[in-house]
Amino acid sequence: MTIRTLIWHEHRHEKKNKLVASLYPDGMHGALKKAFAGDKDFVVDHALLDDDAEHGLSEKRLAETDVLIWWGHAAHGDVKDEIVERVAKRVYEGMGLIVLHSGHYSKIFKRLMGTPCSLKWREAGEKELVWIINPNHPIAEGLPECIKIEHEEMYGEPFSIPEPLETVMISHFEGGEVFRSGVTYRRGAGNVFYFRPGHEAYPTYYNADVLRVIKNATRWAYNPAKPWTGIHPAPNVPHDKAPYPLEVKGPRLHEDGQEGFR
Repeated sequence: MTIRTLIWHEHRHEKKNKLVASLYPDGMHGALKKAFAGDKDFVVDHALLDDDAEHGLSEKRLAETDVLIWWGHAAHGDVKDEIVERVAKRVYEGMGLIVLHSGHYSKIFKRLMGTPCSLKWREAGEKELVWIINPNHPIAEGLPECIKIEHEEMYGEPFSIPEPLETVMISHFEGGEVFRSGVTYRRGAGNVFYFRPGHEAYPTYYNADVLRVIKNATRWAYNPAKPWTGIHPAPNVPHDKAPYPLEVKGPRLHEDGQEGFR
């Protein structure tokens, strides 16, 4: 088993902010790659927003991706809508998606959730305790009952997302707020995981437990089945192709085989 993993990163903060550049000299994507170092189960590459006109997400590249990891923040609006639809199509077909931190406001996450994905926030460098409330979940494998992050941005409830398939982690912040910080979804044939930690002004992606979550989630999100390309068409099945003999009764808007409205 080889999980073809692509880390997508907007890579804007490192270019414009000296603090972020000093924390992540190889880019946040470079730090995230270290989660998979030495593990032969993964082949890891990265794509950046400004790589090319397709943001590094061509149809060919997505077809060759099993799990996509997404980090975005300041440039959500710069991601082209047609690329968002392309990514959503692959998720429906079975590609896994891991959305990190401020990616809750990314076009792709909101597209798949169908909700505002809004939350409370505060940038005060406070301590975050990420409690594992579903310790038997594959994403929690090898983790302590609580991940301690010394300095992070606060995210607080209510988090306007659909009810998750599973809640794996809940965070508590020094100021008192709580947040559903690790949640799973299924969209079509694709597994989706949102993971909260990862503010660019703090060295969160050097935390071994945080990287372990991301690696575990990537393994969990992997779907070994062939892409479910049949999820997209909506065929009008002729009456004489029904499993049992069928007589057409009454008027109808469409003839056999005629394309419907979409």
